[in-house]
Amino acid sequence: MSDQANRFLGDSIGRTLIKLIVVSLVVGFVMTVFGLTPWSIIDGVRDFVLEIWHRGFSALGRVGDYLILGATIVIPLFVILRLFSYRR
Repeated sequence: MSDQANRFLGDSIGRTLIKLIVVSLVVGFVMTVFGLTPWSIIDGVRDFVLEIWHRGFSALGRVGDYLILGATIVIPLFVILRLFSYRR
């Protein structure tokens, strides 16, 4: 069982635990210096996803506008070109 745990963790359980504690202290210190909390990170990710979601739908609205604007030129030209090629 110990060999499986060592293989999974990459080292002995004690050494892995010490490494995790040291890295947690360093990351906690850096987060404190920058004023970050776990909740602010979660809120930031949530706000980022919501912003992408809302901008995505506004982009879809703009695509519809572009489609209608382009169609006012493309469809009459298509009809005219088809009429000229129909005579041949």
